[in-house]
Amino acid sequence: MFHRAVELIGRRWNGPIIRALLDGADRFGEIRSRIPGLTDRLLAQRLRELEREGVVERASSATTVHYTLTTEGQSLAPVIESIAQWAAAWEPPGSTSSAQGRSGADSRRR
Repeated sequence: MFHRAVELIGRRWNGPIIRALLDGADRFGEIRSRIPGLTDRLLAQRLRELEREGVVERASSATTVHYTLTTEGQSLAPVIESIAQWAAAWEPPGSTSSAQGRSGADSRRR
């Protein structure tokens, strides 16, 4: 079960999508605008996947589609917040990417 949960949250774009929903985004364009680099096709695919997993719920009316987190999705709030806090503390200020920060640190240890 742990492995499946980590794979779900860790799958590319799922974490940022869940975070956007937790932060109040509920429409497709609003979610997409909060996540640079995410294409429409991938967002649609990930939302369907999260819906199948019971994390996201899709509701549509005649004119709009809204996405919300299910109870199970809402229960991810402390997990996502913990990851965000860890990431902020872990990544050196001013670094351009996590990989560069790690590789520089690793090369200094050798």
